[in-house]
Amino acid sequence: METGAITQYVDVAQLVLYAFWIFFAGLIYYLLRENHREGYPMDPGRANGPKTDGWPAVPKSKTYRLANGHEVLSPDPARADGDYQGEPVNGWIGAPLEPVGDPLLAGVGPGAWARRADVPDMTYEGEAKIVPLRVAGDHGVAVQDIDPRGLPVIGADREQAGVVSDLWVDKSEMMFRYLEVALPVGGSVLLPINFARIRKDGVQVHALLSDQFARVPATRHPEQITLLEEEKITAYYGAGTLYATPQRQEPML
Repeated sequence: METGAITQYVDVAQLVLYAFWIFFAGLIYYLLRENHREGYPMDPGRANGPKTDGWPAVPKSKTYRLANGHEVLSPDPARADGDYQGEPVNGWIGAPLEPVGDPLLAGVGPGAWARRADVPDMTYEGEAKIVPLRVAGDHGVAVQDIDPRGLPVIGADREQAGVVSDLWVDKSEMMFRYLEVALPVGGSVLLPINFARIRKDGVQVHALLSDQFARVPATRHPEQITLLEEEKITAYYGAGTLYATPQRQEPML
């Protein structure tokens, strides 16, 4: 027999190959199982509707200790889903949800949001990660870019919704996340930077009409934003891309 042969039909290389196949199959199973810690079991959104565990089944809950000392459970059976106000357009499972009440705040379609932690995202040093420039004095707008502070914010109806009063910077990623918009009725709201088109003559926002800025969800702290508040604010503008006007829900042709 050749070197490494165990019998005439089995050798060490063959056993190593089989062992690799078994290991790789186990790795795939493990990764699929860990992937079910978030988003499962799937809920159809109907009372007494079927819940889908998928394959493999949802693993047992595991406790994770965060850098700030808090502990989270994943999956967490007691964790509440995001609130929404909607009803299915048909009786069959999986039918689209039609918003009830204010469609921008209904939490359905492009306005859906997840119930994230109601605490600010933090830097490695333990400071609030996203803050306005009036707090992060060591940050600023690049000289080659347009500084939007003082520019009017124009809604989809081409009417002025307010004026940019400040920018909120992500100190970890070194990029702007929000524009702070001062409203003519008083107070201010945040505008996610990805919904804004900054030009020399103003900031264009296609997602909302000018009067809809007044109902943007507010932050609890004037110079901080929590993960949950980020979800709700972004969802409001996302809902506007479909529900800001009745015409947006109709076919384009």
